[in-house]
Amino acid sequence: MSDPRLTPFSGRVALDVLRPVMDAPQFTSGTPMRVGAAVADLLRHPDGPRDRQVLRGAALTLIDQRDGYSFVQLQADGYCGWLRDTAMAADHAVTHRVCVRATHLYSRPDLKSPELGWLSLNTQLLVTEGEGQFLRAQCGGWVPVQHVVLVDRPAPDPVAVAEMLLGTPYLWGGNSSHGIDCSGLVQLALQACNMRCPADSDLQAQAFGPALPAGTAPRRGDLLFWRGHVAFIRDADTILHANAHTMSVALEGLRAAMTRIAAEAAFIAHIRPTPAG
Repeated sequence: MSDPRLTPFSGRVALDVLRPVMDAPQFTSGTPMRVGAAVADLLRHPDGPRDRQVLRGAALTLIDQRDGYSFVQLQADGYCGWLRDTAMAADHAVTHRVCVRATHLYSRPDLKSPELGWLSLNTQLLVTEGEGQFLRAQCGGWVPVQHVVLVDRPAPDPVAVAEMLLGTPYLWGGNSSHGIDCSGLVQLALQACNMRCPADSDLQAQAFGPALPAGTAPRRGDLLFWRGHVAFIRDADTILHANAHTMSVALEGLRAAMTRIAAEAAFIAHIRPTPAG
């Protein structure tokens, strides 16, 4: 049976790509859209539990709608789920992404002006004009020019990106600087470096395999996988991960972490992800 996380079928409407393999009640070519909220929960079913989160500007395909919710598939990783209709926005180009932990969306190009909201690291924006040290975003509001880069300018080091989120509260399914989980941290950091990355740790282990041979010396940027958990290697002695032990994004000694986590979950693999375009 297909993984429902990656299957663009709402239970009544499926994307056309599934026609050869599925007898669905209805098919659609889908409608390109974007996320319009600062951060939105991607739900397992309407008004259901959160599986992941998505950030403003993320591209998606709208497949089905009912009861105030939209069934979508994310363009970046193929993940499927339900968003509130109020979190949706019309499709548009994006020019910039937030390159710092978080920033404010200001009402005017003035650091003393009232803020309209906040934006997480990796939020994508369409910039329409600039004034002084601020850029105007199509979504409404102004962002400091120091806090964004062009979308085609990737970060060079995913671990350095993840380090910006040290201290961020742990949040199951979280993908933002307000709350994040282990796989969300890995995905956000790798995507900032223009590396394709699935959303959940089991999918990440499959995408970035095969495992390195036992005893391979750890290298910065390597990933360690346990059942239901993933961590970055920061250096030969330290891992960096969002974890329920500290309920935060934290540094932890490699040997101590291996011992502690092994008591709760089986170790799966040491993997070295490589750019995949």
